[in-house]
Amino acid sequence: MAKYPAAIGPYSAYRVVGNLVFCSGQLPVDPETGNFPCDCIKEQTKQSLKNVSAILEENGLTLANVVKTTVFLADIADFGAMNEVYGEFFKQPYPARSAFAVKDLPKGAKVEIEVIASK
Repeated sequence: MAKYPAAIGPYSAYRVVGNLVFCSGQLPVDPETGNFPCDCIKEQTKQSLKNVSAILEENGLTLANVVKTTVFLADIADFGAMNEVYGEFFKQPYPARSAFAVKDLPKGAKVEIEVIASK
């Protein structure tokens, strides 16, 4: 069993092109239960980043290899809480990042995070 959830549509969880790993947006789905850990932004952010970490680990990488992230939030008011958890996972030099609110996320998630990592 994978340590990250399977894609929920016609796309790959990640693709490797040359020395880059393009990780599709990771919802906060616990791969063991198929559910969100809770309805709170901090735990959802943590789970999304755990899923990203599992994909990177499968490719022999860590979050230190991430050069760019994109964070999608269902509510921009959750930015501060998301950013607090995000800062626990990434260390300097931090990856470049974009973060913005979107109208809705799949399955009613509060956050979705995608990354690009370099080998």
